[in-house]
Amino acid sequence: MSKIPPIPDKEYFTIGELSQITLVPKHTLRYWESEFKLLRPVRKSTGHKKYRKEDVEIVFKIKDLLYNQRYTIEGVKKCLMRDKRKKSIGSSADAYLTHMPDSEFLINIKDELKHLLKLFKK
Repeated sequence: MSKIPPIPDKEYFTIGELSQITLVPKHTLRYWESEFKLLRPVRKSTGHKKYRKEDVEIVFKIKDLLYNQRYTIEGVKKCLMRDKRKKSIGSSADAYLTHMPDSEFLINIKDELKHLLKLFKK
């Protein structure tokens, strides 16, 4: 994945700000909202859409997959869902491990296994 520029430390971004940060046209962002379920801005009481920092990161990921890695729209959808599943499995496993008697020991083993897996992938 290409390097993501620093994202301003704000709670919410307008579509114009998101467009400027990511260099993706507004009409493209609106289209991506209809295609990618993970890209869902919050609607404020005024009816305006506001994007969170996570949304900005998702836009960068979509942009990289489509334009740099040459994925199709369907390929990007599968990739995003796979990443979402990995995150949810990892976080639930951590929560489960912290409530066990030897949780610190098990977490250390898990970290070591992750490190070994990275070494084998190289």
